[in-house]
Amino acid sequence: MFIYGFAPVFTQEVKILILGSVPSVTSLENYEYYGYPRNQFWSIMDTILDDSDISSYEKKLETMINNKIALWDVIKSCYRKTSSDAMITNEKVNNFLWLFKTCPNIKSIYFNGAKAYDSFKRYVDKDLYMDKELIKLPSTSPANTHKLEKKIAEWKRIKKR
Repeated sequence: MFIYGFAPVFTQEVKILILGSVPSVTSLENYEYYGYPRNQFWSIMDTILDDSDISSYEKKLETMINNKIALWDVIKSCYRKTSSDAMITNEKVNNFLWLFKTCPNIKSIYFNGAKAYDSFKRYVDKDLYMDKELIKLPSTSPANTHKLEKKIAEWKRIKKR
């Protein structure tokens, strides 16, 4: 199935950008970033961010903005048979030139898993992110079977910024 990702969640004041690869089938159906109930993204954010509130999707997004964190995906569109990143073909990336011009305070980019990181490095012009720190974090997907505590320990790096 050919899919399109979501618009970014941001304000011009954000300092951190979290990038996934592309939304899962369930996330697309729910029209929510990390909308698959078993994805651990929101529980990790709830654990590591100040004054987090994940009681509704709107509150989740508000928590991100209040912590000066933007959300987006590397891949704008692609063909994928299932939710597996390994099944992605014909990927096209989002417009990072536009995002970095719109949000000039972004200094750190965190990648939710290897696919997001690899696609970004492969397709995005290095000149656009030379002044930014790139950090690959373990995927919050249930397909990543590492223990939640290990993931939280890695994701806590966001709070050191």
